Amino acid sequence: MAVEYKEVPKPVKAAEWYLPGIFTGLGITLKNLVRNLLNKDQMLTLNYPEEKYEYSPRFKGTHILTTRKDGSVRCTACMLCATNCPANCITIVASEHQDPTVEKYPIVYEIDMLRCVFCGFCEEACPVDAIRMGPEWQVPGKNGSNFIWGIQDLAYRPQLKGGVQSVCDDSERHIAGI
Repeated sequence: MAVEYKEVPKPVKAAEWYLPGIFTGLGITLKNLVRNLLNKDQMLTLNYPEEKYEYSPRFKGTHILTTRKDGSVRCTACMLCATNCPANCITIVASEHQDPTVEKYPIVYEIDMLRCVFCGFCEEACPVDAIRMGPEWQVPGKNGSNFIWGIQDLAYRPQLKGGVQSVCDDSERHIAGI
């Protein structure tokens, strides 16, 4: 079986020079610039600060610690979210609660938002619906220390308007055997 070889044509003399290639690229760029300036309605980009992309309701953004009806944090400091976190960005320090019906609660619950990969494993691991991924996705800050969010940032930040209550109450959970 014989293999046929095709001869590749030599490039034109003009291709050896840099200037024709540069001017061709500049021409394409100028053509696209003029087209985008004249047809702003057909541009694919958003004018970010003025226009914001609307994500679906299922979007998973920044973390939220849910609260009970009395306003306390629902977290029971079971450490399942910190154990399941692949980035090791969740830090929990537990303490005994004054109320004998409550076993323990977190005195420190911190998430390092710069290390978080927003995988949602913490939300899936939580047995009491204490942590959720919320709809917010813009997290501005001036330095790295602003990105370590504590209980105040996670449960009571102003965007949450007083906190997010869990769907199921504690008494309903005990009745259901959860």
